[in-house]
Parts: sequence; C-alpha cells; structure tokens
Amino acid sequence: MKKKIHLIYRRIPNRVLERDDEVIADLGDVVVAKSRFEGMLTPLRVNGVEVIKNGYTMVYFAFVGKNYDILKVYDTEGNFKGLYIDVLAYTKREGNVIEMLDLFLDIFVFPNGEAFLLDEDELEMALNYGLIDRRTLEFAYSVAREILERLKRGEFPPEIVWRYEWRE
Repeated sequence: MKKKIHLIYRRIPNRVLERDDEVIADLGDVVVAKSRFEGMLTPLRVNGVEVIKNGYTMVYFAFVGKNYDILKVYDTEGNFKGLYIDVLAYTKREGNVIEMLDLFLDIFVFPNGEAFLLDEDELEMALNYGLIDRRTLEFAYSVAREILERLKRGEFPPEIVWRYEWRE
C-alpha cells in the first residue's frame, strides 16, 4: 500500500483544505507528495498563459519549518508548466500530518525562469478587512522578496525540487 500524508492547508479567515496525498519521498523535514488539481473555479492564468487548471497534476514539496511550499505543475499530457510557490506563515509537521497557513501571496515561475508575484490584491484586501495586520502583510512581502531575489541569483528552488517528477 502506498504511504499517504494528511495535508491541512489553512487560509485566513477560516478556509481549510484537507486531503490525503500519496507520498513520493519522506525525508523528515521535507515531504514530497503528489496530487491533482480539483475544484478550481477558474483556471489560473499568469501573464496571459493558462498554467493551472482542474485535472493538472502536481508534485509538491512541503518544507517543515519554512515559510513556503513548492508545487511542480504538469498539464494533462505530463508537460512541466512551471513552479507554483505559496508564501506561508508556517509549515508544521506532527507524525503523518502536515499543516500550513497560507499568506495569500504566491509566485509562479515559468520553465524559462521568468517569475511573477501573484495575489497582491488578495493580501491588501485581507489587510483592509482586518483579517491580517500590517506586520503579517510585511512578513509575507519579505518572504516573497527573498524568494524572488534567490531565484534571480539561481539559489532557489532547493536542489531537491529537480530530483522528483510526476509519475502515474
């Protein structure tokens, strides 16, 4: 039987996504698992290109203790579409459960290395509606900026991301 990891993905104010995903590799502080995009209301477009939609697959990397996760996105034919990076408040692990708190900002990196910061409007709205405070907003931006700078210098993503692919 294939090993599963229970993912709890929280989003302010009270959205919780829970699912059990197939583990590809469990390295303790890094869990590599695979899943399929489902339940999206509309496909994600970045810079005019459709990059994620229902039925696409992902290999995701949960980094315990880090403020991001990384999804390697593949279309229905198995073509690599790019990296989707969530900016997180935390990534915690307890046994077979990984919990993350999303901080709205995301980064999409095309296979050619071109990167785009996404969902700044959602982060600003969360601040305006009092769902987060100014410190949380600044923290999210600082994590995103650091990732974007490390991408430019070729220091991101971590090497492990290139070691695992999607396989049925």
